[in-house]
Amino acid sequence: MTDLVIRQRRGLPNGLVIPDAELVERFSRSSGPGGQGVNTTDSRVELVWDVASSTALTDAQRHRLFEHLGTRLAEGVLTIAASEHRSQLQNRTAARARLQHLLIDALEPPSPPRRATRPSRAAKARRVDAKKRRGNIKANRQRPPDD
Repeated sequence: MTDLVIRQRRGLPNGLVIPDAELVERFSRSSGPGGQGVNTTDSRVELVWDVASSTALTDAQRHRLFEHLGTRLAEGVLTIAASEHRSQLQNRTAARARLQHLLIDALEPPSPPRRATRPSRAAKARRVDAKKRRGNIKANRQRPPDD
């Protein structure tokens, strides 16, 4: 196929291009859909990318990927499998799309921490009023006293 290109976005100011030579695709028989041809075609795709020795990443990006994808990496290698389609080409495209989304999510910088704020006096008053209204509604559900 071709190089995997990720456009500029938050966390990737220059975008990212992973050369096709760094992506290794392995094919095998899929257990998914395929009818009678399921046992004759190698439609399952495993996309393997060595994150540790990739030339497409900066050291900061590599470190960030190791932090976010630590459990998915085996000795610095990321493996993605796709077998949901009957066609090998569709599974290849699906695997590359999955890799792309995974990288976008992992390389996005964290959102700034939340600053703690206190509720305003008006907000406290609205909360108390709402609680009183709710209490009155529930009090009106009771049986009237036996006078």
